Amino acid sequence: MASWNSVPLEITYQVLGWLAFISWSISFYPQVILNYRRKSVIGLNFDFVVLNLTKHSSYLIYNATLYFSSAVQKQYLEKYGLGEMIPVAANDVAFSIHAVLLTAVTLFQLVIYERGTQKVSRISIGIVGAVWLGAAICFFVALPTHSWLWLISIFNSIQVFMTAIKYIPQAIFNFTRKSTIGFSIGNILLDFSGGVANYAQMAVQSIDQDSWVNFYGNIGKTLLSLISVFFDLLFMGQHFVLYPAKGALISPKTTKEESAEPLVKSSDDPVSENV
Repeated sequence: MASWNSVPLEITYQVLGWLAFISWSISFYPQVILNYRRKSVIGLNFDFVVLNLTKHSSYLIYNATLYFSSAVQKQYLEKYGLGEMIPVAANDVAFSIHAVLLTAVTLFQLVIYERGTQKVSRISIGIVGAVWLGAAICFFVALPTHSWLWLISIFNSIQVFMTAIKYIPQAIFNFTRKSTIGFSIGNILLDFSGGVANYAQMAVQSIDQDSWVNFYGNIGKTLLSLISVFFDLLFMGQHFVLYPAKGALISPKTTKEESAEPLVKSSDDPVSENV
């Protein structure tokens, strides 16, 4: 396995990795806090949360397996070269664990807080079911030959696919409502910072090794950053340019009439709608 050629670049790599971890990890809290303060999840698309849980779960399986399993690492080096570095760092594993836990908390909030007429769509339920069924089939295909690297690459592909589609329901939801109220912009700003730091971390490793194998050897991580940054920019445009909140406040208490029209009206403590 390759080692670092430059100590400064190795330090920069670690700093960028943990910066991405901190930014991405903190990014989950603004939405959780906003939901808690409002005692409402109106404005947060349920499909986004459900798809996000599958995305982070599959990414955790990929990161943890490649980082901890010597058998999988051996298969990776045999495929990409003994001189290459494993493209998963400790911060990647830490982030994935934290992401699964916080997404599960957000999913629990969808159950306990005011949600109006919102619900998870049948399309999302079908996608999630098909994804996990396919993953189970792939496991049994890989089992006889111990093709573990191929198997975790499937999970890596799943997380890329889920990343590509998970933002779409929320983006459409914001468009139809002509509002981002209830959807935390703080989450997006931190996610954007994490994506940029993650991409920079991979670039630093490539510069040190004079090889760009880690970009296509861990194509999931590469696409994760690019897709996340794209949608983050889209959400920023919706929030700051297309549908600015104009200082909207939450009314003291949700009325029955407001619950009947959740896309137009929402309620709770007199705090800002967007965190």
